[in-house]
Amino acid sequence: MTPTMVVVGMGRSGLAAARLLRAEGRPVHLLESQATPAQHVLAEELCSQGIAVSLGVPLRSESLDAVVPDLAGLVLSPGISWNHPSVLALRRRGLVVFGEMELAWRALAQSPWIGITGTNGKTTITTLVGHLLRQAGLDAPTCGNIGVAASELALQRRCAEPPDWVVAELSSYQIEAAPSLAPRIGVWSNLSPDHLERHGTVEHYTAIKASLLDRSAVRVLNGDDPVLREVARRWDPLGLRWITTGPRGDAWLGIEADQVVSAAGPLLPVAALTLPGVHNRQNLLLATAAALEAGLSPAAIEAGVRSFQGVPHRLEGVASVHGVHFINDSKATNYDAACMALQAMEAPVVLLAGGRAKQGEMTAWIEAMDGKVAAVVLFGEARELFDAAIASGRPEIERLLAVDLAAAVPLSLERARTLGLATVLLSPAAASFDQFESYEQRGDQFRELVLSACRKP
Repeated sequence: MTPTMVVVGMGRSGLAAARLLRAEGRPVHLLESQATPAQHVLAEELCSQGIAVSLGVPLRSESLDAVVPDLAGLVLSPGISWNHPSVLALRRRGLVVFGEMELAWRALAQSPWIGITGTNGKTTITTLVGHLLRQAGLDAPTCGNIGVAASELALQRRCAEPPDWVVAELSSYQIEAAPSLAPRIGVWSNLSPDHLERHGTVEHYTAIKASLLDRSAVRVLNGDDPVLREVARRWDPLGLRWITTGPRGDAWLGIEADQVVSAAGPLLPVAALTLPGVHNRQNLLLATAAALEAGLSPAAIEAGVRSFQGVPHRLEGVASVHGVHFINDSKATNYDAACMALQAMEAPVVLLAGGRAKQGEMTAWIEAMDGKVAAVVLFGEARELFDAAIASGRPEIERLLAVDLAAAVPLSLERARTLGLATVLLSPAAASFDQFESYEQRGDQFRELVLSACRKP
């Protein structure tokens, strides 16, 4: 009898992994530490599909042995740490343990992958690369840390032609538990401290990101990031594709006279991409480099860039209320991403910031407010921490506190109108998990609050 694979976590990735394993003919047992009414309903559905489910069971070796005596191995959702004590214990026992992304890679390895990682920008780059390839007529679905779980894509394609390309956004959580994932093209946008509460040190976080590029055949890198310049010393220069937002120099792609240029000359105008900010120029160059490596012509890339509408929750224009434009940048879950949003603003704004603070240095974020922020409305768990830091670093900026986003939005509108400002920017610089399940849910509520304000006289 074939031993059982246990999938840990009942989120999107865990469900996709369990269904893929079952479709491959493996006995599957899904383990979930919580037991909500909705999960009980879902568990009944999964059981009818041949997937055993145990709710309210914590991830412990003894619990697993009791529930699944014929345990073959573990498939982890991204939210489960690779260094969880029970995971380490099971690995020491010699059991097979890997992440949902590794499972998807094994199922989709016949297609070439473009793997995109980085602290910031990876969602925009992934979305843009997928858009460019599809606009050029290729079958190139996006998956991973964006939209569809990679295992869900693998399940959808089991009885269909394999994709021309798989375009995957890859977080550090996914990379560390997918040791054999080897993209044809690896893209690394930048690196700044993030997820240190899980990875412990910047060095460990950097090493996880670099391991994806170690296994990539071609490496597309942001030459404007000094950390990446240092890390890249380990790789053969022949496999590197550097980009820079300045003159090309020795880089593969650069910007000269407002044109994206290569050694062969101009490729497309920078203005083809309408998204603001230097960071979006970097995103454009990285996506262009990946698309060129995938075989697209400059003309096809330009056409795709011109039709690109951007990414929800990343400098997304929502609506104007009484002459005040609201921008949703809920995806800015760390200080570096929030800095980039402020740098993209052309005039002072009312800033909405807050949530669950992450480890890291916030000095550069506060310095970036100079000349960009006239007033800040702070909400959620981090509001008092942020209030004290801004009061110390930028005492001239008006600060207001709100319990939650629902209270912060009308307060921001009132301050913008009083101060004669044209823009309110939601760029939280914090995780969403104090009051929301995800940054998407936070951004969706922001959008709903703004649109509701539009309907009021």
